[in-house]
Amino acid sequence: MQIGELARQTGCEVETIRYYEREGLLPAPARSASGYRRYEPQHVEQLNFIRHCRSLGMSLADIRQLADYHRHPAPEPCDRVNALIDDQIRRVHSQIEALQQLERQLLALRGRCHSPHTLADCGILKTLEDASSGEPCVCHPPATGKKIAG
Repeated sequence: MQIGELARQTGCEVETIRYYEREGLLPAPARSASGYRRYEPQHVEQLNFIRHCRSLGMSLADIRQLADYHRHPAPEPCDRVNALIDDQIRRVHSQIEALQQLERQLLALRGRCHSPHTLADCGILKTLEDASSGEPCVCHPPATGKKIAG
């Protein structure tokens, strides 16, 4: 099959398929006499494997490692696979904490404007303006000791 058919079967964009090939995640297909890529059923399986891992938020490096374990199974315990997933779980927990902190910051900012005002009197815009001048703000209180990134 050609790349368009592979894209249709897997729901993956053509450019993403080419990217995965360049990154070595998807094996390079054979070429037809006219130079077109010719994909086989194993490309569909491998691309679905990659997409499933991506849907779990895994990095390309982790996917590469898992794909390598999958292609070359060793007669040893799967401790390395478990460790890789445990690391991903830790990253997800960290992201959850960061998103919860962001939510608290946005709620504090939203609390600066409770009723309809003109833009000139908007508490949110005033808070953002003050913060841009170095003033303390409700969304980044000085007690945390954190500086605004950016």
